[in-house]
Amino acid sequence: MPSDDPLAEIAALPGVADAVNEARIAVDGLRAHRVLRRSGELVSAESTLRGARASGALDGADLPLDVVRRTVRAGGHLPEPEGPVVEGALRVAAEVGLLQETWRRAPLQVLARLHVLAAAGRVTQDELGRPRPEAAARLASLASLLSTTQAPAVVVSAVVHGEVLATEAFPVAGGVVARAVARLVLVTRGLDPSAVSVPEVGHVDLGSAAYRDALAGYAAGGEVGVGRWVVHCAQAVVLGAREGIAVCESIQRGAV
Repeated sequence: MPSDDPLAEIAALPGVADAVNEARIAVDGLRAHRVLRRSGELVSAESTLRGARASGALDGADLPLDVVRRTVRAGGHLPEPEGPVVEGALRVAAEVGLLQETWRRAPLQVLARLHVLAAAGRVTQDELGRPRPEAAARLASLASLLSTTQAPAVVVSAVVHGEVLATEAFPVAGGVVARAVARLVLVTRGLDPSAVSVPEVGHVDLGSAAYRDALAGYAAGGEVGVGRWVVHCAQAVVLGAREGIAVCESIQRGAV
């Protein structure tokens, strides 16, 4: 396979282009919602909250959304044992928007920062922000591709997501980090610049078993496994855009 732009080669795998196009259409439909014209920041905040809760759920910390929302508004702590996982996801979600420029020039620095936020209190100080040595070289290679690839945002997002997880770069809180950078790619590459879609909810809707199975295919390598993972992630983006529309409609009704 030509190596001048490996991510563009992934974009050309069977089924990927159609899935990417469907995801783009879905997000474009969300971005056209009239509620965003007057309540865009509120939509983004609620989407961020729902995304953090869903990211925690994918790691086994499945707390009800209303519990998370009430606790966040009250400034309290979520219940054990799930609370620390979701609180880490919330810290990450709150800072993702501030890291856009850093991501463009220093993606490895962003990965380290997100892990510090996600895993605080769950690993030793020395482990915070430090990927496993076995994963560091592969992540560095990926980082070098990000500034040159012409692949669509959904493909880049899926590959970054898959690499962080498949390399087991961060044994604790790695899933939260991976999903956060996947969202960050969609924002910085212009698919969802206002961060109003909720791809994490899309992954929950597709099911944690399907998520793990698709990831296993990616980790195994080969065109079929990699293509299947990207299509899976694209489907999550479609469902995440639908969740974003649900957020808009909830705000329109005054339910948020």
